Amino acid sequence: MTDSTVVRPRVVIVGAGFAGLWAAQGLADAPCDVTLVDRNNFHTFYPLLYQVAAAELGPTDIAYPVRSILRGQGVRFRMADVRGLDPDARVLRTDDGDIDYDVLVLALGSVPAFFGVEGAEEHAFPLRDMTHALPLRQEVLSRFERAAFESDPDRRRALLTFVIVGGGPTGVEYAGALAELVHGPLARDYPTIPDDEVRIVLLEGADRVLLAMHERLSAYAASRLQARGVEVRLDTMVTRIRDDGVDLADGSAIDSRTVVWTAGIQGDPMVRSWGLETGRGGRVVVDPTLQVPGRPELFVAGDLARALGGDGEPLPQVAPVAVQQGRHLAVAVKAHLSGESVPAFEYDDPGMLAVIGRNHAVADVFGRRFTGFLAWWLWALIHVAKLVGFRNRVLVLVNWAWNYIFFERAVRLILPIDDEALELHPEAERAEGAEARGAAADPPVETEVAENAEEAGAAG
Repeated sequence: MTDSTVVRPRVVIVGAGFAGLWAAQGLADAPCDVTLVDRNNFHTFYPLLYQVAAAELGPTDIAYPVRSILRGQGVRFRMADVRGLDPDARVLRTDDGDIDYDVLVLALGSVPAFFGVEGAEEHAFPLRDMTHALPLRQEVLSRFERAAFESDPDRRRALLTFVIVGGGPTGVEYAGALAELVHGPLARDYPTIPDDEVRIVLLEGADRVLLAMHERLSAYAASRLQARGVEVRLDTMVTRIRDDGVDLADGSAIDSRTVVWTAGIQGDPMVRSWGLETGRGGRVVVDPTLQVPGRPELFVAGDLARALGGDGEPLPQVAPVAVQQGRHLAVAVKAHLSGESVPAFEYDDPGMLAVIGRNHAVADVFGRRFTGFLAWWLWALIHVAKLVGFRNRVLVLVNWAWNYIFFERAVRLILPIDDEALELHPEAERAEGAEARGAAADPPVETEVAENAEEAGAAG
């Protein structure tokens, strides 16, 4: 008989992203009590988040309830917002009370990094989670509504100019999706707006887009974006973002009411107050086992972990790294609880993909490089296969098929959003004609940081 008085180790996992969710599922059969904590009750498939912002998919197409995922697996879910950590007492503090643990896994993910660019945090729209994608979609659609009846040519031009800062996977993919939206469905919805009045500008501080990929793939991506009407400006650094435009290092400016920030990410800055050592990008320094040095009961994974690859460089903040680390954590935590040596994490790079739009993508997978239609099919198959939940796979496929056949976007709805409740962009409803702020510009900052590669372009 099993002794019901035996106390099982308490394993707490913070974050229901790729790393946290895969770790929780891997520990479902372990002799411990597993609790998964997240401020949201759903898991988001971040590689397709930009399509929500581009009105190609709805939020429920790429999000799935955590409780449904964990149903029948013996893992408890607690919806709470983490507020602090006491590593010595082994207590996680949340807005719903303290949680004691024996082993803690931190997989909090990442937040946008603005690199000190003046006005970026106040006036630019980041694209990192669902609370960013939805107001950005609202913004784009609302700009067309206002421009349709704007008589002043300068104001109309600013309303129809969309600037994307950062030429990494997220920036490239969003630029392509936005171009298809504005030159396709929106061009038909707003016949009074000439197609050539809409301007999409992609700014990149390096000498090419998709800096983490081969030069040939970068060149192909840039050429396809330009063919779709996107103005690609390389070696261009942003010094300030205003509520009515962007200032550049060369002294020029772009008048725009919609600036999208995809230039970089960083680990959640909250962890710095917990006494954990962080490195570049706010990522927590970990041993090869993903344990915090000196605290074997504390593991860190995903975007928050500064884990080193075989070349001694930090692993990129992409979905495949988080998934593999989540699987590794299940093995590592079991080893730690049984008193065995914890194995080191080894990353198996599956490659990267990025889609530029209909029938065009770039792929560096299976030891080969692909462009065009074949890369586009590979991108679609891999992303659908990695979606959580059969329903989500069906919804995404149906929406993609509808968009592909009829050149339509089914979710072009402007819905009321409670900015305060969702903690959304405070400038989502900017006052037209507001005066630009006159503070001195910060030093130029490059719009792409190689270490902070986004999840959105990685193979699953």
